[in-house]
Amino acid sequence: QVQLVESGGGSVQSGGSLRLSCAASGTIYLLYRMAWYRQATGKQRELVGSIAGAGVSDAEGSMKGRFTISRDSGVNTVYLQMNSLEPEDSAVYFCHAVPRLGDQREYWGQGTRVTVSS
Repeated sequence: QVQLVESGGGSVQSGGSLRLSCAASGTIYLLYRMAWYRQATGKQRELVGSIAGAGVSDAEGSMKGRFTISRDSGVNTVYLQMNSLEPEDSAVYFCHAVPRLGDQREYWGQGTRVTVSS
């Protein structure tokens, strides 16, 4: 069973930066796609961004240009670099993984809270 563990959350002032990490265990295979989602209080969970393979990927929507998702080659660890944080970015951030292309299985981490104060 794949387990995802997030770390790096915390409190930061508006304009600050945080870097979240998500490490996967329980598999010897490289996970196909890893992603970050977030859920603010009273709101639906939304996709922050995803990456398949190694490299750097830009985030979605209002986070584009401020957040990047990255992953090193050959490892099941994904990062979320968050810059120019705003109070609206306050949420619980979840790591998500899909083991193979077209696989119906998916895995979620427990989440790490990010709080941005003005």
